[in-house]
Amino acid sequence: MQSSRIALLILLLHIKLTAQEQQRDSVNINSDLNEVVVTGQFEPQSLKKSVQNVRVITRRDIDQLAANNLGDVLNQYVNITVRPSGTDGRSTVSMFGLDGLYFKILIDNVPIANEAGLGNNIDLSQINLNDVERIEIIEGSMGVTHGANAVSGILNIITKKSSKNKWEISATLQEETVGNEYATFDEGRHIQALQVSHTLTDNWFVSLNANRNDFQGYLGDKKGKDYAVNDDMRGYNWLPKEQLMTNALLSYRRNEFRFFYRFEMMDENIDYYNSEVETLFNAELGSYRASQDKRYFTDRFYHHLNATGKLFSRLAYNVSVSHQKQQRDVESFLYRIWQDQEVNNTTETDQSMEVLYSTGTLSNFFESETVKLQLGYELVNNNGFSVVQEADNVYVGIRERLENYDVFASSEVNVNRNFSLRPGFRYSFQSRFDNQYAASLGFRQLFKNDYQLRGAIGKSFRTPTFEELYTKMIFSGHYFTGNENLIPETSTSYEVSVKKNSYFDSGLMLSNSVIVSFMDIKDRISTAFTGYTPDNVPMYESINVSKYNMWNVSTTNQLQYNNLTFSLGTTLAGISQKLDNGDFQSDDKYLYTLNLNSSISYRVPKWKTTFSAYYKYNGKTQDYTASENEYVLTSVAATNWLDASIIKSFYNNRCDVTLGARNLLDITNVTRTGINQTGSHAASNNVMLAYGRSYYIKLMYNLNF
Repeated sequence: MQSSRIALLILLLHIKLTAQEQQRDSVNINSDLNEVVVTGQFEPQSLKKSVQNVRVITRRDIDQLAANNLGDVLNQYVNITVRPSGTDGRSTVSMFGLDGLYFKILIDNVPIANEAGLGNNIDLSQINLNDVERIEIIEGSMGVTHGANAVSGILNIITKKSSKNKWEISATLQEETVGNEYATFDEGRHIQALQVSHTLTDNWFVSLNANRNDFQGYLGDKKGKDYAVNDDMRGYNWLPKEQLMTNALLSYRRNEFRFFYRFEMMDENIDYYNSEVETLFNAELGSYRASQDKRYFTDRFYHHLNATGKLFSRLAYNVSVSHQKQQRDVESFLYRIWQDQEVNNTTETDQSMEVLYSTGTLSNFFESETVKLQLGYELVNNNGFSVVQEADNVYVGIRERLENYDVFASSEVNVNRNFSLRPGFRYSFQSRFDNQYAASLGFRQLFKNDYQLRGAIGKSFRTPTFEELYTKMIFSGHYFTGNENLIPETSTSYEVSVKKNSYFDSGLMLSNSVIVSFMDIKDRISTAFTGYTPDNVPMYESINVSKYNMWNVSTTNQLQYNNLTFSLGTTLAGISQKLDNGDFQSDDKYLYTLNLNSSISYRVPKWKTTFSAYYKYNGKTQDYTASENEYVLTSVAATNWLDASIIKSFYNNRCDVTLGARNLLDITNVTRTGINQTGSHAASNNVMLAYGRSYYIKLMYNLNF
């Protein structure tokens, strides 16, 4: 009898544990559709409860792409276009046809500085993803919560600040071809990374990361640095670039108080080889071949201290203080090609930006969950420097300070369980421009069968950049200047979306959404032809000349079934611009672009292997460009992009091997119709978009205990 009772208890315990395990599995399966987000929220909450539309890029997405920098990830998403450049090594982003000046990139809610600004027009290749937990993207006006220049949206990189293990150590080695070029040291892309994190106590956590990215450049049809014939074939199509990035984090948590300090250092070297070869002579060498070459050295130092907690056991605060500096130095020298010798080396600072930044919020004023109120501030002090060219061989350094001091308030009113309103307002005290403001009103309505309706209207602003204000490039046959009289752009945006999540007994899950948005920008800053110099050289200047309207319809669809994940997204955008410099105008008809993206991932648990593929179609884009006496319609041809990878785990998941290919469709140059060198009519040329199909292998060893 006693043994029967014991057996019955064991059976009941087994049933209970099995049910709990099934419940945990269900939670894990649904985790992607119920992700907890923090960007733009009063407190961490699920995507379903968020009034704003938040898109999440998970750590799994990053790993499946074998992404080493932010550009590798964003290249796969609709509404976002990544534009790499082989001539200067930069990789920038645009959204809704608006470039990176309108899109703000943050790390842990703090904008990232570059040598020309804060948070905007960031070089995506300079953002390493080693310690990233996830990436959150909000499209549309975010001026209330994130200030100036968050016009088309924001991207917030959330870094890892804790671990369930005592020690986590990972070492990574990645080798990648650059098109069809690869050699162990002299060609291709070579990446090494080391990450170490340690949970010191229940309260303290520390992590250290180091990453080296050695891109040996892409020759293509060029002949390299030692080519000595003056036929425009010397150098590289894509410049060699080496990056070393390190960061460290120290975090502490006790009860409701948390703080962390994050330090980051980046060192980047880019080699520029002039295509023009000269024949020179001296007594020692006689006749020799040489070229005027350069190196660009970029350094970034990033400090971020954050504290969160509660005052008087109730009021929740979140305060961040950051000091950042990014500087680019240029080393110029004469390279004697046959002698492999550098002479006349000089190094000068070309651009720099030093930023002191602080933001903070205070919330949880009321006991009731019906009304939530958040008050906040933002302090920005930008100290910028740039070298401008005022005439042939005449260079002048300009240093200016741009400051703003903002206050904002945002509220969330939960009218009932299913309906929420979110109004907000920001006022910005500007040191250089007239004071600005931003305002927004959003709502969320939940219906039966998990239908979700959201809408928002927002007013925001973009302040002119340091370059738009102060740059000068004046030399023989060329005249372009900034404009210190520029005023901020203002924007109004509208958005409505419908989302539906569906769950089936078979384990199938579907998530479908449709978003319709419209944006109106006034006083947009553009380059305009403004006349001729006394020497009959056409002059171009940055002025507030244009009106910009954009409407966008996009849909995203995701399917999960057991070990299969599939997604499909489309967006159709129409853009209308009216450029007017007083003498002539552009046509303001709507120009349309269609983008598609799709991804599929399938995991075979028995093999511990995941197969993934990512496809992106960037439709034809059109724009008007200033010429001497008219605005000419330019266009960039459509492209198709396909990546694929296989990830296999070994030795109890301690070792991961990834085999993959980027740009399987072998895209290199894309056709662009634009202004020819006479500046009077349209012509065709090629834009370097990529360096062709590349293959990679990535080895990662993880030791957790």
